[in-house]
Amino acid sequence: MDTLIKHHISLLESGRPHFPRRLAERINWEERLICIKGFRGVGKTAFLLDHIRATHGNDRSVMYVNLNNFYFTRRRLFSFADEFSKLGGRVLFLDQVNKYPGWSEELRQCYHEIPGLKIVFTASPVLRVSDENPDLHGIVSLYHLEGLSFREYLNIQTGSHFEPLTFGEILSGHVERAREITSAVKPLAYFAEYLRTGFYPYFTGDGDFYSDKLLKNINLALEIDIPYINQMELKYLPRMRKLLYLVAAESPLAPNVSKLASAIGTSRATVMNYLNYLRNARLIRLLYHNGDEGPARKPLRIFMYDTNILHAIAPESADQANLRQTFFCNQVGARHRLQASPAGGFLVDGEHAFAVGGRKTEASGGGYAAADMIETGEGHRIPLWLFGFLY
Repeated sequence: MDTLIKHHISLLESGRPHFPRRLAERINWEERLICIKGFRGVGKTAFLLDHIRATHGNDRSVMYVNLNNFYFTRRRLFSFADEFSKLGGRVLFLDQVNKYPGWSEELRQCYHEIPGLKIVFTASPVLRVSDENPDLHGIVSLYHLEGLSFREYLNIQTGSHFEPLTFGEILSGHVERAREITSAVKPLAYFAEYLRTGFYPYFTGDGDFYSDKLLKNINLALEIDIPYINQMELKYLPRMRKLLYLVAAESPLAPNVSKLASAIGTSRATVMNYLNYLRNARLIRLLYHNGDEGPARKPLRIFMYDTNILHAIAPESADQANLRQTFFCNQVGARHRLQASPAGGFLVDGEHAFAVGGRKTEASGGGYAAADMIETGEGHRIPLWLFGFLY
């Protein structure tokens, strides 16, 4: 225990605060059991430590612990949490909870037997935490830490303090909002670099370093997270890797499941399983039509989860049309329900139709246009970059 306390203090004192993340304001920190999911490298550890510094400071009743520590090979999590509570502990922050065997059963035990203790834990996006986990169903509050929005990236790069906009504010007041922003900075001057190396918070200006680190995290998700959670034999990993590349190379893909099955040497059912694994890992996004969703249903279109992953896996496919649509899906899909249209556009929250394209893209049929390479729009024609201000 003493060693872990010293490590906690060292982390708080040696690290420096990072940029504020909007998720911190959305979380109800009074809940007794909170899970924060996020892709590898998205900044979950920094997010926890920043929250501790900002909210709890040197309060010794609060503690950060990484469950990947060898200490937990010989000490039960429940026993540790119980001792921490008896010593006056109030809030326990647990990182990499999926590295601890039997984590969900012991978290449930902590919840029921240590009522004075709050627990916040991080997990891989593929981890079954709530609906599919009987141990935690109904007692855990689940949140997702996304990569940086274009707004957050722009604030970091320019030292600005732009606040997020609601979807309604963008639809009804995009001209005024865009003018306010462009009077202070030039968003389009930063947009292309954001699409390439701005979504994950380890950009350094060195594009090669960024891509290498992102590819490493993608491979770790493929080789460790997905097989471990889904009990998948590693001998089948090359098939799933090939499927991910095929999706990236042909995205946005209108999938022919039989063709994909033939290409990777497996069955249609296995392809559907792999697609769901990749979606849960936040490597791809599956879009359906008219609420036709479900693990066994074929999606209408498949996009990479974000433009940085697209650049890293299949840079030859990162053309402007693909990047625009992937950006729109990523930023809007973080807060709103997205569906694909057979005509090639998008439907947001079941009511707002969008066409996404270049500067000459026009709205039609009462819908909207998200147009690239314009600073400000007019009517139902909205700058594409402005949708990066939703969080």
